[in-house]
Amino acid sequence: MALIEVVIVEDDAKFRGAFARLVEATHDMELLGTAATLAQGMDLVRRRMPDVLLVDLDLPDGFGLDLIRHVASRSDTCDIMVITIFGDERHVIESIEAGASGYLLKDSLPEDFIEQIRVLHAGGSPISPVIARQLLARFVAPAMKKSADVPELSEREHSVLSLVTKGFSYQEIASLMRVSPHTVLTYVKRIYRKLQVSSKTEAVYEARKLGLVKD
Repeated sequence: MALIEVVIVEDDAKFRGAFARLVEATHDMELLGTAATLAQGMDLVRRRMPDVLLVDLDLPDGFGLDLIRHVASRSDTCDIMVITIFGDERHVIESIEAGASGYLLKDSLPEDFIEQIRVLHAGGSPISPVIARQLLARFVAPAMKKSADVPELSEREHSVLSLVTKGFSYQEIASLMRVSPHTVLTYVKRIYRKLQVSSKTEAVYEARKLGLVKD
């Protein structure tokens, strides 16, 4: 069985030593080397690209993101996991966009840290629970807000709006729906009020923007 080759780039000697000992004591992993600076990390991966790169973001001579981008641009097989104290959204998103597939916080490292490396190497994305919740909130909140902002139209109002969007006149809509033009105007007024618009053009624009009708 091929060993999982690991490189560790971490400026804190205590953490670096602990990570190294864990990897070295694992039967299915090989520690290719450790580095305390960005320059040393760059030199390590240039000499031998690992299967897994564990990298801190805050390094004495630069930022771990530069190493992540460097490795991601040169290897399709090296999996990258950030291990850091930074749990804010900006650092998380920047790391993922740079090429990281995992993100663990130092103050909440899982007991099965070695297993997380295996999961990463197997195609998974180990992420600290607090970071996972943060990412979910980033995508769920806008969706909930959008849903809350979309006005509720009755079935008749929705039919009128759809026909208006397709360019039918009020008279034509009345004929198609088998109601009086006056009734159509009543529906239109309700639609305007719910969409908070004052013209047909605005109503069509808002309807398309909110996804109430399809072109």
